[in-house]
Amino acid sequence: MSIGTFTLRPLDPLKDAELLHGWVTHPKAAFWMMQDAKLQDVEREYMRIAAHEHHHAYLGLHEGRPAFLMEKYDPRYVELVGLYDPEPGDVGMHFLVAPTDRPVHGFTRAVITAVMAELFADPPTRRVVVEPDVSNKAVHALNEAVGFVPAREIDKPEKRALLSFCTREQFEAARGVAV
Repeated sequence: MSIGTFTLRPLDPLKDAELLHGWVTHPKAAFWMMQDAKLQDVEREYMRIAAHEHHHAYLGLHEGRPAFLMEKYDPRYVELVGLYDPEPGDVGMHFLVAPTDRPVHGFTRAVITAVMAELFADPPTRRVVVEPDVSNKAVHALNEAVGFVPAREIDKPEKRALLSFCTREQFEAARGVAV
């Protein structure tokens, strides 16, 4: 069964802030750590990301409608500085699926698969790095489903995180694509 078509566009911090505010403050987005954020806080955070040379935010669309958020970053400069030894071609990633009253079975897995395919569509990307909260069991299962392998727990200022990596080959193997 096909879930449909996913596309990405650069996030517009001002135009998209109201939409994002509803997503990041929703109870299902607790691990995004913006539960108490005001609209201006969301605008400010995504303006900061938009201005950053090594951190980018994208609005994910499903059949042309906003459905998820993706951030990609260079872990040499953002999020993981000093917490592991980056390799050439490492790209960091965060994603958040929009809350819904009508969940579609397999949708979140389809989103993370689309996100990973987008990241690996860039030839210099050799490995995707993630650092979810150690207690976020749902995202650990999703990460494993697309090929991530946990490396170790690390302490970030805001959380205890599970540092995990996924190479292009691991992603293709998880998708059942011959490498």
